[in-house]
Amino acid sequence: MVGRRRWSADDRARILEETLAPGAVVSEVARRHGLTPQQLFTWRREARKAAETLPVFVPAVVERTGSEASDEPRRRGQRRWRPRSPAVELEAYGITVRIGERAAPAIIAAVIGALKAQR
Repeated sequence: MVGRRRWSADDRARILEETLAPGAVVSEVARRHGLTPQQLFTWRREARKAAETLPVFVPAVVERTGSEASDEPRRRGQRRWRPRSPAVELEAYGITVRIGERAAPAIIAAVIGALKAQR
């Protein structure tokens, strides 16, 4: 009698990644690795749940505004930095996020995803 096979986390991740490829058929991937489709669908569901509980981190820049910026002494000949107006400004859940005009689309998507996760 054959015992239950134990899959390492790396093996599971590799197999799950195969199921996410465009045009992949879960039952074919399962068959190729000696799994049942139900087992593979369970792994996918578990991975989704685990991903939902992970915190999402995005790079952030905190700017001083108004009187805070003017309280700082300037050195002789030093120009005062003036921020450009943001290309995107988001307000959600009491948080205002300003994203500069040169921000990569992936950064913007990550910021929006992080705000959605706060709901």
